[in-house]
Amino acid sequence: MRQRSTPRPARRPPPPSASAAAPGSGPERGGRPKPGGSGAAPEPRGRAAHARVGGAAPGFLPGAAAPARGGPQFQPKKRTRSTCASLLLGRMTDDKDVLRDVWFGRIPTCFTLYQDEITEREAEPYYLLLPRISYLTLVTDKVKKHFQKVMRQEEINEIWFEYEGTPLKWHYPIGLLFDLHASNTALPWNITVHFKNFPEKDLLHCHSKDVIEAHFMACIKEADALKHKSQVINEMQKKDHKQLWMGLQNDKFEQFWAINRKLMEYPPEDNGFRYIPFRIYQATTERPFIQKLFRPIASGGQLHTLGDLLKDVCPSAITPEDGEKKTQIMIHGIEPMLETPIQWLSEHMSYPDNFLHISIIPRPTD
Repeated sequence: MRQRSTPRPARRPPPPSASAAAPGSGPERGGRPKPGGSGAAPEPRGRAAHARVGGAAPGFLPGAAAPARGGPQFQPKKRTRSTCASLLLGRMTDDKDVLRDVWFGRIPTCFTLYQDEITEREAEPYYLLLPRISYLTLVTDKVKKHFQKVMRQEEINEIWFEYEGTPLKWHYPIGLLFDLHASNTALPWNITVHFKNFPEKDLLHCHSKDVIEAHFMACIKEADALKHKSQVINEMQKKDHKQLWMGLQNDKFEQFWAINRKLMEYPPEDNGFRYIPFRIYQATTERPFIQKLFRPIASGGQLHTLGDLLKDVCPSAITPEDGEKKTQIMIHGIEPMLETPIQWLSEHMSYPDNFLHISIIPRPTD
């Protein structure tokens, strides 16, 4: 049984800094198990070892609990300037290591062809380290090609994925899908691959990467409308928009953040964004997500926290009726403390689409 240890929050928690980042070798790294092996997923090497099968080592956000499996790890580091002071300077704190760890988070995954698919020979499973910040249909070309080799051409239709009977929405980031559906399960994440019976009522069609790009850019534009009244994104050139997309598609951290940093800035006199782009997902409801206007700074000038956001938008997640907390709040596989400033989270823990995707899931009983 895995145990979490939650550090006692400090009155003014310092911003974290990360230890070594965990980049893997690109958005698609994987393959079949070696002949004669046990059939288990190959263990990540090098800086991707934080996502190894069996779990991740604990780390911390400002006063954060230990991360769930498949999430980035953070190590505390002393700084001479507090998070609040940095935020009031009107620019991002110098926690580039945190941004790197979020970007390079990987989830060990085993893809298996659905048993009713017609094949010409046995389809072996395919293993891959999935990047949390990307989309399933963007990083699974190798998976598709692997299974198409053993199938009859007339049996191949649009590919889709499911986990334990739940179709996985390609337009949700991979890390969000894992947090929402599988964060308390053993690794590797077992995903089933389908080529028939597309679930029209549950999933959007995705016939090309142009569809993914259009969705991604629409999210970025919506986020900037909330943060800057669309002023930043509208001042960018078309090549800047393309660089954001290519940075995500090719898993290029520096290429993406050279442009995205502009979307994370704000005038010093504002002390933060106009509104925080966020979406809250609940594993136990049919509602897609909760989204509303929420300012990072209170009328009195104090920083709003994650707890303030949840209290306003989804109070049942932090104050259950019977007094017993039965849920976990997950962002990038990590359970942040409720005292974490929401502005800091928005700058450092947003997905590339510039939204904070927050999962509320049942707390494990074991």
